[in-house]
Amino acid sequence: MLSSNHDFIQALAQAHLQTAAPLPAQAFCQLAEQLLDLLFPERSARPLRTPDAVAATLDQLRNDLATLLRAVPTSEPATELAASLINALPALRATLLQDAAAIVAADPAAQGLAEVVATYPGFYAIAMHRFAHGLHQRGVPRVPRILSEYAHHRTGIDIHPGARIGPSFCIDHGTGLVIGETCVIGAHVKIFQGVTLGALSVAKHLQGIKRHPTIEDHVVIYAGATILGGSTTVGSHSIIGGNVWLTESVPSHSRVYHQAHIHVTRSQDPTEDIMFSI
Repeated sequence: MLSSNHDFIQALAQAHLQTAAPLPAQAFCQLAEQLLDLLFPERSARPLRTPDAVAATLDQLRNDLATLLRAVPTSEPATELAASLINALPALRATLLQDAAAIVAADPAAQGLAEVVATYPGFYAIAMHRFAHGLHQRGVPRVPRILSEYAHHRTGIDIHPGARIGPSFCIDHGTGLVIGETCVIGAHVKIFQGVTLGALSVAKHLQGIKRHPTIEDHVVIYAGATILGGSTTVGSHSIIGGNVWLTESVPSHSRVYHQAHIHVTRSQDPTEDIMFSI
């Protein structure tokens, strides 16, 4: 029986003894949701009606954040770190409004800012990334990844909290989108579903080195494109077509397309099945 395996039980007991208490992951995710509801009442089931109510909620969220951060080994005192993050909310909201406006401008199906903010998974993933990135920039361990994986689970959009993303960022659909840790994305970039901004190699010795591409301003990347490598730069105002595999830089105003050879044949007898050869 397993209970008779003394060495195994002792090893497991020692591992449990040496493991720190788990971080309150669910509480961090709930607080991020509350922050998002505060910044965008279109998402909230109970919008606040007075400035006093907004101020009180901000104070409460700051205190709650400080309490949660005390469970995290950070170089900055939890109270000061929480205050810094709350003080950054005006700039964060302004950036997210630019993101939402970019989605409205790019998507013919979007009915306005309120719909995008309340329902679009691309906006939600961007918002959670910007929360996570703020924590990542301040050197908070593990929590940024908790938030990014929470958003990944909800949207199918995988953005590492270390990725640097400029304003007016538009994710259209977004399912299967992957953006790596050292990726740098400029302003007014639009990315469709299934895009990978990844590394040419995942060797461990490359940790800390820029492994993911740079996407300059006003670039559009269509569905299924894969762009790899830390030295790969997509120049501004470029268009990367669907299913392109790109591992080298392209200059600004480039058009990069994957050309599939499709041959369509049809029987002269309309009673037979139409045959397609791809």
